[in-house]
Amino acid sequence: MSTNATLARGSVTVIDYRCDAGPFDRPFVEVHRGFSVTYVRSGSFSYRVNGRSFELVAGSIMVGRPGDEYVCAHEHATGDECLSFHFAPALVDTLGGTRRIWRTGGVPPLAELMVLGELGQACAEGTCEVGLDELGLMFAARFVALASDQTPAAITASRHDRGRAIETARWLDENSNQPLDLESAAARAGLSPFHFLRVFAKVLGVTPHQYLVRSRLRRAARLLADDSSPITDIAYDVGFSDISNFVRTFHRAAGVSPRVFRKAALGERQLAGMQLGL
Repeated sequence: MSTNATLARGSVTVIDYRCDAGPFDRPFVEVHRGFSVTYVRSGSFSYRVNGRSFELVAGSIMVGRPGDEYVCAHEHATGDECLSFHFAPALVDTLGGTRRIWRTGGVPPLAELMVLGELGQACAEGTCEVGLDELGLMFAARFVALASDQTPAAITASRHDRGRAIETARWLDENSNQPLDLESAAARAGLSPFHFLRVFAKVLGVTPHQYLVRSRLRRAARLLADDSSPITDIAYDVGFSDISNFVRTFHRAAGVSPRVFRKAALGERQLAGMQLGL
């Protein structure tokens, strides 16, 4: 099995699992190290935990609880690919429900979770504006609500919470060239990451990560129009850590590449027809 820690930030860790085991490979006992929900992207496998057995296929969810021993086996086919979200205990307690929910074991393919799982994969591949840590919290909260047979409670924002959301947005904008994440922004606001995510989105209509990315894009557009610095330097200066991600994100927002945008700003082309989503 190959693993790739796509994200490891404070209370949320996201791991990309790819397994090539088959019917002739002998399964072995493993232990869950923390609370987790794992989305099966493709393939299938048997999951045995706490005396129960689940057949997981594409779209299914494997649920993990700290200390539980489990066995995965590929009795019918070879291989699977999964995207796994792991959460710190303190964060789990803010999601609602009881910890008994985390003994669920396996969840069949449910539309409400599958769409979030696919969105998570898009985020892992850099083709989605939502942050992976944000998506992980959304995914876990939806799982808890479904496992509790509850409708997620509507979020209301007090005047104090609205003020904290606005203050944190200003802080994100002022420091958007820094490697900020949901955890640090929530700490700045004095809220748990899950509550902060919900309040921020309720008040401002976008998630913290979306706001941060758009702040970086806004600065990049200004520099592309007014500065002769190389595009790679501009990408790094505004806070992007990967040039290909910058180009892809800018193109998705503006409808043109950074290079074409710069040429247009210099009068070599008309800006008419551009779909600037900054």
